Amino acid sequence: MQTRPLGRTGIDVSLYCLGSMTWGTQNSEAEGHAQIDAALDAGINFIDTAEMYPTTPLSAGTQGRTEEIIGTWFAKTGRRDDVVIATKVIGDGYDRIREGGPISPTTIDAAVESSLRRLQTDYIDLYQLHWPNRGSYHFRKWHSFDPTGQDRTAPADITACLEALDAHVKAGRIRAIGLSNESAWGTMQFLNIAGANGLPRVASIQNEYSLLCRHYDLDLAELTHHEDVGLLAFSPLATGILTGKYLDGATPPGSRKSIGPELGGRLTDRVDAPLRAYLDLAREHGLDPVHLALAFCAQRPFMTSIIFGATTMDQLATALGAADITLSDEVLDGIAAIHRTFPIPM
Repeated sequence: MQTRPLGRTGIDVSLYCLGSMTWGTQNSEAEGHAQIDAALDAGINFIDTAEMYPTTPLSAGTQGRTEEIIGTWFAKTGRRDDVVIATKVIGDGYDRIREGGPISPTTIDAAVESSLRRLQTDYIDLYQLHWPNRGSYHFRKWHSFDPTGQDRTAPADITACLEALDAHVKAGRIRAIGLSNESAWGTMQFLNIAGANGLPRVASIQNEYSLLCRHYDLDLAELTHHEDVGLLAFSPLATGILTGKYLDGATPPGSRKSIGPELGGRLTDRVDAPLRAYLDLAREHGLDPVHLALAFCAQRPFMTSIIFGATTMDQLATALGAADITLSDEVLDGIAAIHRTFPIPM
Protein backbone atom coordinates (compact mmCIF):
# COMPACT_ATOMS: atom_id res chain seq x y z
CA MET A 1 0.00 0.00 0.00
CA GLN A 2 1.44 3.35 -1.04
CA THR A 3 1.53 6.20 1.45
CA ARG A 4 1.51 9.91 0.68
CA PRO A 5 2.23 13.00 2.77
CA LEU A 6 -0.75 14.78 4.32
CA GLY A 7 0.02 18.33 3.23
CA ARG A 8 3.00 19.73 5.12
CA THR A 9 2.11 18.05 8.42
CA GLY A 10 4.73 15.30 8.43
CA ILE A 11 1.91 12.74 8.68
CA ASP A 12 1.87 9.99 6.04
CA VAL A 13 -1.44 8.42 5.09
CA SER A 14 -2.26 5.41 2.96
CA LEU A 15 -3.34 6.06 -0.62
CA TYR A 16 -6.65 4.38 0.21
CA CYS A 17 -8.71 5.50 3.19
CA LEU A 18 -11.45 3.43 4.83
CA GLY A 19 -14.77 5.27 4.88
CA SER A 20 -17.14 4.54 7.72
CA MET A 21 -20.47 6.30 7.21
CA THR A 22 -22.50 3.07 7.07
CA TRP A 23 -21.33 1.82 10.47
CA GLY A 24 -24.18 2.04 12.91
CA THR A 25 -27.03 1.60 10.43
CA GLN A 26 -26.17 -0.57 7.41
CA ASN A 27 -23.28 -2.15 9.31
CA SER A 28 -23.13 -3.39 12.88
CA GLU A 29 -20.35 -2.72 15.37
CA ALA A 30 -18.88 -6.18 14.71
CA GLU A 31 -18.91 -5.57 10.96
CA GLY A 32 -17.25 -2.17 11.39
CA HIS A 33 -14.54 -3.75 13.54
CA ALA A 34 -14.00 -6.50 10.95
CA GLN A 35 -13.61 -3.90 8.20
CA ILE A 36 -10.99 -2.02 10.22
CA ASP A 37 -9.06 -5.24 10.86
CA ALA A 38 -9.08 -6.18 7.17
CA ALA A 39 -8.13 -2.70 6.02
CA LEU A 40 -5.18 -2.49 8.39
CA ASP A 41 -4.05 -5.97 7.35
CA ALA A 42 -4.00 -4.65 3.75
CA GLY A 43 -1.78 -1.70 4.71
CA ILE A 44 -4.39 1.02 5.19
CA ASN A 45 -3.64 3.35 8.10
CA PHE A 46 -6.29 6.01 7.44
CA ILE A 47 -9.96 6.04 8.54
CA ASP A 48 -12.39 8.84 7.78
CA THR A 49 -15.49 9.57 9.84
CA ALA A 50 -17.61 12.52 11.03
CA GLU A 51 -19.69 13.55 13.99
CA MET A 52 -22.86 13.26 11.85
CA TYR A 53 -22.25 9.63 10.78
CA PRO A 54 -23.89 7.26 10.01
CA THR A 55 -25.82 8.93 7.21
CA THR A 56 -27.60 5.96 5.68
CA PRO A 57 -30.02 7.23 6.81
CA LEU A 58 -29.17 10.20 9.05
CA SER A 59 -31.18 10.30 12.27
CA ALA A 60 -30.91 11.72 15.76
CA GLY A 61 -31.10 8.21 17.16
CA THR A 62 -27.94 6.97 15.43
CA GLN A 63 -25.90 10.18 15.05
CA GLY A 64 -22.40 9.70 16.46
CA ARG A 65 -22.65 5.93 16.42
CA THR A 66 -19.92 5.58 13.78
CA GLU A 67 -17.37 7.35 15.95
CA GLU A 68 -18.45 5.17 18.87
CA ILE A 69 -17.79 2.01 16.83
CA ILE A 70 -14.29 3.21 16.01
CA GLY A 71 -13.82 4.08 19.68
CA THR A 72 -14.75 0.59 20.84
CA TRP A 73 -12.29 -0.85 18.32
CA PHE A 74 -9.53 1.36 19.78
CA ALA A 75 -10.48 0.26 23.30
CA LYS A 76 -10.59 -3.42 22.33
CA THR A 77 -7.35 -3.54 20.34
CA GLY A 78 -5.18 -0.81 21.89
CA ARG A 79 -4.07 0.11 18.35
CA ARG A 80 -4.82 3.83 18.42
CA ASP A 81 -1.31 4.72 17.25
CA ASP A 82 -1.65 2.47 14.18
CA VAL A 83 -4.43 4.64 12.75
CA VAL A 84 -4.62 8.15 11.34
CA ILE A 85 -8.17 9.15 12.25
CA ALA A 86 -9.99 11.96 10.44
CA THR A 87 -13.32 13.34 11.60
CA LYS A 88 -15.41 16.44 10.90
CA VAL A 89 -17.51 19.12 12.54
CA ILE A 90 -20.89 19.60 10.90
CA GLY A 91 -22.07 22.88 9.37
CA ASP A 92 -25.35 24.74 9.35
CA GLY A 93 -28.62 22.96 8.69
CA TYR A 94 -28.32 19.90 10.93
CA ASP A 95 -30.01 20.80 14.21
CA ARG A 96 -30.44 17.07 14.92
CA ILE A 97 -26.80 17.10 16.05
CA ARG A 98 -26.67 20.20 18.22
CA GLU A 99 -28.86 23.26 18.03
CA GLY A 100 -27.97 23.95 14.42
CA GLY A 101 -26.17 27.07 13.34
CA PRO A 102 -22.88 27.57 11.51
CA ILE A 103 -19.46 26.29 12.45
CA SER A 104 -18.07 28.62 15.13
CA PRO A 105 -15.64 28.54 18.04
CA THR A 106 -18.51 27.37 20.25
CA THR A 107 -19.59 24.52 17.97
CA ILE A 108 -15.97 23.50 17.30
CA ASP A 109 -15.27 23.24 21.03
CA ALA A 110 -18.41 21.17 21.65
CA ALA A 111 -17.84 18.94 18.62
CA VAL A 112 -14.18 18.23 19.41
CA GLU A 113 -15.06 17.26 22.98
CA SER A 114 -17.87 14.96 21.84
CA SER A 115 -15.79 13.30 19.10
CA LEU A 116 -12.89 12.65 21.47
CA ARG A 117 -15.28 11.01 23.93
CA ARG A 118 -16.96 8.82 21.32
CA LEU A 119 -13.65 7.85 19.70
CA GLN A 120 -12.15 7.03 23.11
CA THR A 121 -8.98 8.93 22.27
CA ASP A 122 -7.26 12.06 23.49
CA TYR A 123 -6.32 13.36 20.03
CA ILE A 124 -7.69 13.59 16.50
CA ASP A 125 -5.17 13.37 13.66
CA LEU A 126 -7.13 15.37 11.07
CA TYR A 127 -10.05 17.62 12.01
CA GLN A 128 -12.12 18.84 9.07
CA LEU A 129 -14.83 21.47 8.57
CA HIS A 130 -17.56 19.49 6.84
CA TRP A 131 -18.66 22.36 4.58
CA PRO A 132 -18.24 26.15 4.56
CA ASN A 133 -20.59 28.41 6.49
CA ARG A 134 -21.18 30.58 3.44
CA GLY A 135 -22.63 27.58 1.58
CA SER A 136 -21.17 25.07 -0.85
CA TYR A 137 -21.62 24.50 -4.55
CA HIS A 138 -21.29 20.77 -3.93
CA PHE A 139 -24.12 18.26 -3.52
CA ARG A 140 -25.38 18.88 -7.10
CA LYS A 141 -25.44 22.68 -6.68
CA TRP A 142 -22.56 23.45 -9.02
CA HIS A 143 -24.20 24.58 -12.23
CA SER A 144 -23.17 28.21 -11.64
CA PHE A 145 -21.97 30.48 -8.87
CA ASP A 146 -24.81 32.13 -6.93
CA PRO A 147 -23.65 35.15 -4.91
CA THR A 148 -26.93 35.46 -3.04
CA GLY A 149 -26.40 34.41 0.53
CA GLN A 150 -22.63 34.72 0.20
CA ASP A 151 -21.53 36.71 3.22
CA ARG A 152 -18.63 39.12 2.61
CA THR A 153 -17.67 38.75 6.28
CA ALA A 154 -16.36 35.24 5.51
CA PRO A 155 -12.70 36.17 6.21
CA ALA A 156 -13.57 37.23 9.78
CA ASP A 157 -15.58 34.03 10.22
CA ILE A 158 -12.66 31.94 8.93
CA THR A 159 -10.27 33.71 11.29
CA ALA A 160 -12.45 32.95 14.30
CA CYS A 161 -12.69 29.27 13.37
CA LEU A 162 -8.94 29.00 12.79
CA GLU A 163 -8.27 30.60 16.17
CA ALA A 164 -10.53 28.04 17.84
CA LEU A 165 -8.81 25.19 16.01
CA ASP A 166 -5.42 26.65 16.96
CA ALA A 167 -6.31 26.37 20.65
CA HIS A 168 -7.06 22.66 20.19
CA VAL A 169 -3.85 22.12 18.21
CA LYS A 170 -1.80 23.79 20.95
CA ALA A 171 -3.57 21.66 23.57
CA GLY A 172 -2.68 18.48 21.66
CA ARG A 173 -6.28 17.52 20.87
CA ILE A 174 -5.87 18.05 17.10
CA ARG A 175 -2.77 17.35 15.01
CA ALA A 176 -3.85 18.85 11.66
CA ILE A 177 -6.84 20.55 10.07
CA GLY A 178 -8.63 20.14 6.76
CA LEU A 179 -11.57 21.36 4.73
CA SER A 180 -14.41 19.55 2.99
CA ASN A 181 -16.78 20.53 0.16
CA GLU A 182 -14.77 23.71 -0.32
CA SER A 183 -13.99 25.93 -3.29
CA ALA A 184 -10.71 27.35 -4.58
CA TRP A 185 -11.53 30.80 -3.18
CA GLY A 186 -12.42 29.41 0.23
CA THR A 187 -9.32 27.23 0.43
CA MET A 188 -7.09 30.18 -0.46
CA GLN A 189 -8.78 32.30 2.21
CA PHE A 190 -7.94 29.70 4.85
CA LEU A 191 -4.34 29.49 3.64
CA ASN A 192 -3.80 33.26 3.50
CA ILE A 193 -5.39 33.97 6.87
CA ALA A 194 -3.45 31.15 8.52
CA GLY A 195 -0.18 32.36 7.03
CA ALA A 196 -0.74 35.97 8.03
CA ASN A 197 -1.71 35.15 11.60
CA GLY A 198 0.39 32.13 12.54
CA LEU A 199 -2.66 29.86 12.65
CA PRO A 200 -2.93 26.18 11.62
CA ARG A 201 -2.42 25.55 7.92
CA VAL A 202 -4.96 23.52 5.98
CA ALA A 203 -3.47 20.12 5.13
CA SER A 204 -6.19 18.67 2.92
CA ILE A 205 -9.53 19.17 1.24
CA GLN A 206 -12.15 16.41 1.11
CA ASN A 207 -14.24 16.88 -2.02
CA GLU A 208 -16.15 14.55 -4.30
CA TYR A 209 -14.11 13.09 -7.17
CA SER A 210 -14.70 10.20 -9.56
CA LEU A 211 -14.79 9.31 -13.25
CA LEU A 212 -18.26 10.87 -13.32
CA CYS A 213 -17.51 13.91 -11.15
CA ARG A 214 -14.35 15.78 -12.12
CA HIS A 215 -15.01 19.40 -11.15
CA TYR A 216 -11.81 19.30 -9.08
CA ASP A 217 -9.61 18.95 -12.19
CA LEU A 218 -9.29 22.69 -12.87
CA ASP A 219 -8.80 25.54 -10.37
CA LEU A 220 -8.73 23.40 -7.24
CA ALA A 221 -6.23 20.99 -8.76
CA GLU A 222 -3.85 23.84 -9.60
CA LEU A 223 -4.27 25.52 -6.22
CA THR A 224 -3.81 22.42 -4.13
CA HIS A 225 -0.83 21.23 -6.19
CA HIS A 226 1.09 24.45 -5.61
CA GLU A 227 -0.01 24.85 -1.99
CA ASP A 228 0.54 21.22 -0.88
CA VAL A 229 -3.09 20.72 0.08
CA GLY A 230 -3.93 17.16 -0.89
CA LEU A 231 -7.28 15.92 -2.12
CA LEU A 232 -9.09 13.32 -0.05
CA ALA A 233 -11.57 12.09 -2.65
CA PHE A 234 -14.98 10.94 -1.47
CA SER A 235 -17.48 8.94 -3.54
CA PRO A 236 -14.79 7.64 -5.95
CA LEU A 237 -17.31 5.00 -7.08
CA ALA A 238 -20.05 7.65 -7.40
CA THR A 239 -22.00 6.03 -4.53
CA GLY A 240 -21.74 2.66 -6.26
CA ILE A 241 -22.92 3.80 -9.69
CA LEU A 242 -19.54 3.03 -11.29
CA THR A 243 -19.78 -0.63 -10.23
CA GLY A 244 -22.65 -1.05 -12.69
CA LYS A 245 -24.92 -2.56 -10.05
CA TYR A 246 -27.69 -0.01 -10.66
CA LEU A 247 -27.88 -0.49 -14.43
CA ASP A 248 -31.33 -0.71 -16.00
CA GLY A 249 -33.02 0.44 -12.82
CA ALA A 250 -31.69 -2.33 -10.59
CA THR A 251 -31.85 -1.76 -6.81
CA PRO A 252 -29.91 -4.45 -4.95
CA PRO A 253 -31.36 -5.15 -1.49
CA GLY A 254 -29.50 -3.30 1.24
CA SER A 255 -27.73 -1.02 -1.22
CA ARG A 256 -27.48 2.73 -0.79
CA LYS A 257 -30.03 3.17 -3.58
CA SER A 258 -32.54 1.15 -1.55
CA ILE A 259 -32.27 3.89 1.10
CA GLY A 260 -32.03 6.95 -1.19
CA PRO A 261 -33.30 6.16 -4.70
CA GLU A 262 -31.67 9.16 -6.41
CA LEU A 263 -28.32 8.69 -4.62
CA GLY A 264 -28.14 12.33 -3.64
CA GLY A 265 -29.14 13.52 -7.11
CA ARG A 266 -26.38 11.54 -8.84
CA LEU A 267 -28.53 8.94 -10.56
CA THR A 268 -29.99 10.77 -13.58
CA ASP A 269 -30.51 10.02 -17.27
CA ARG A 270 -27.27 11.86 -18.06
CA VAL A 271 -25.20 9.24 -16.24
CA ASP A 272 -26.27 6.18 -18.21
CA ALA A 273 -24.26 6.72 -21.43
CA PRO A 274 -20.90 7.60 -19.81
CA LEU A 275 -21.37 4.82 -17.25
CA ARG A 276 -21.85 2.24 -19.98
CA ALA A 277 -18.81 3.62 -21.81
CA TYR A 278 -16.63 3.21 -18.70
CA LEU A 279 -17.98 -0.28 -18.08
CA ASP A 280 -17.22 -1.21 -21.70
CA LEU A 281 -13.69 0.20 -21.34
CA ALA A 282 -13.10 -1.86 -18.21
CA ARG A 283 -14.41 -5.00 -19.95
CA GLU A 284 -12.23 -4.36 -23.01
CA HIS A 285 -9.10 -4.31 -20.86
CA GLY A 286 -10.06 -7.11 -18.48
CA LEU A 287 -10.49 -4.79 -15.50
CA ASP A 288 -13.02 -4.86 -12.69
CA PRO A 289 -15.00 -1.60 -12.97
CA VAL A 290 -14.20 -0.91 -9.30
CA HIS A 291 -10.49 -1.16 -10.05
CA LEU A 292 -10.81 1.10 -13.09
CA ALA A 293 -12.56 3.79 -11.06
CA LEU A 294 -10.30 3.65 -8.01
CA ALA A 295 -7.01 3.27 -9.89
CA PHE A 296 -7.91 6.27 -12.05
CA CYS A 297 -8.28 8.38 -8.92
CA ALA A 298 -5.01 7.01 -7.54
CA GLN A 299 -3.12 8.16 -10.64
CA ARG A 300 -4.32 11.76 -10.49
CA PRO A 301 -1.39 14.07 -9.64
CA PHE A 302 -3.22 15.93 -6.86
CA MET A 303 -4.48 12.87 -4.99
CA THR A 304 -3.50 12.26 -1.38
CA SER A 305 -6.00 9.55 -0.43
CA ILE A 306 -9.14 7.92 -1.84
CA ILE A 307 -11.99 7.35 0.62
CA PHE A 308 -14.07 4.29 -0.14
CA GLY A 309 -16.73 2.51 1.89
CA ALA A 310 -18.15 -0.98 1.86
CA THR A 311 -21.14 -2.73 3.38
CA THR A 312 -19.84 -6.27 2.82
CA MET A 313 -16.45 -7.89 3.23
CA ASP A 314 -16.56 -8.97 -0.42
CA GLN A 315 -16.97 -5.33 -1.48
CA LEU A 316 -14.10 -4.36 0.81
CA ALA A 317 -11.84 -7.04 -0.66
CA THR A 318 -12.62 -5.91 -4.21
CA ALA A 319 -11.85 -2.29 -3.41
CA LEU A 320 -8.59 -3.21 -1.68
CA GLY A 321 -7.53 -5.03 -4.85
CA ALA A 322 -7.30 -1.68 -6.65
CA ALA A 323 -4.12 -0.91 -4.72
CA ASP A 324 -2.27 -3.36 -6.99
CA ILE A 325 -3.58 -1.85 -10.24
CA THR A 326 -1.79 0.68 -12.46
CA LEU A 327 -3.77 1.78 -15.50
CA SER A 328 -1.94 1.66 -18.83
CA ASP A 329 -1.62 4.65 -21.15
CA GLU A 330 -4.13 2.95 -23.45
CA VAL A 331 -6.71 2.77 -20.66
CA LEU A 332 -6.02 6.37 -19.63
CA ASP A 333 -6.44 7.47 -23.25
CA GLY A 334 -9.79 5.66 -23.30
CA ILE A 335 -10.87 7.48 -20.14
CA ALA A 336 -9.85 10.81 -21.64
CA ALA A 337 -11.89 10.13 -24.78
CA ILE A 338 -15.00 9.28 -22.75
CA HIS A 339 -14.51 12.36 -20.59
CA ARG A 340 -14.30 14.60 -23.67
CA THR A 341 -17.63 13.20 -24.86
CA PHE A 342 -19.32 13.36 -21.43
CA PRO A 343 -17.48 16.07 -19.47
CA ILE A 344 -20.08 16.81 -16.77
CA PRO A 345 -22.54 13.92 -16.40
CA MET A 346 -23.12 14.75 -12.72
